[in-house]
Amino acid sequence: MKISDGAIVPGNHPISDEEWQNRIRRFHRPYHEAVSETIARSAAAGGRAPLVISLHSFTPFWKGVARPWHASVLWDNDPRAVFPLIERLEAAGDIVVGNNEPYDGALRGDTMYRHCMAPGIAHALIEVRQDLIADAAGAAAWAERLTPILAALNGLPELHAYHRHPSRTGAYSD
Repeated sequence: MKISDGAIVPGNHPISDEEWQNRIRRFHRPYHEAVSETIARSAAAGGRAPLVISLHSFTPFWKGVARPWHASVLWDNDPRAVFPLIERLEAAGDIVVGNNEPYDGALRGDTMYRHCMAPGIAHALIEVRQDLIADAAGAAAWAERLTPILAALNGLPELHAYHRHPSRTGAYSD
C-alpha cells in the first residue's frame, strides 16, 4: 500500500519499477512458493485436503473511528470453515466477532484466493485487533483461545475434502 489511513507509507511511496520487481523477486514469489510447498506437504502427509487458517491483525482505529470487533473472519465464498469458526469464536460470549469486517475476504489473487479458493481447500482468515495482542500476555491469551477452536475445526472431516466454490470476484482463470 502506498497510503494507509491517510498517511503515506514511506517505504512504498514513491517506489520505482525496479524496486517493485526486486520486491516481487525477493519476497512475493518466495512467499507464495513456500505457501504452496507447505500446503502440498500437508496434503501428502495427511492423504487429504488440509484445512488452511491464516492469521493476521487489524488496527483498533481506522480514520479516527474505533473498530468494535475483537476478531474477525474473512472469507470469499467457501463457508465450510468459516461458519464453524465464527460459531466457536462467539461461543464464550465475551468478544465481538466480525464476519468479513473490517475487510472483505473476497480478494482476487490474494493468498487465500490463490492457494485455497482456486484449488478448493477449506480455509479461513482470522484477523485479531492489534491492541489485544500488543504484548506477550495478550498474544498468549489469544493463542489459548484459538488453539482448541482450531483443533476442533481440524477434526471436522468435511473440512478435509477438495470442493471448489465460485469466487465472488469472478471466474477462475485456470
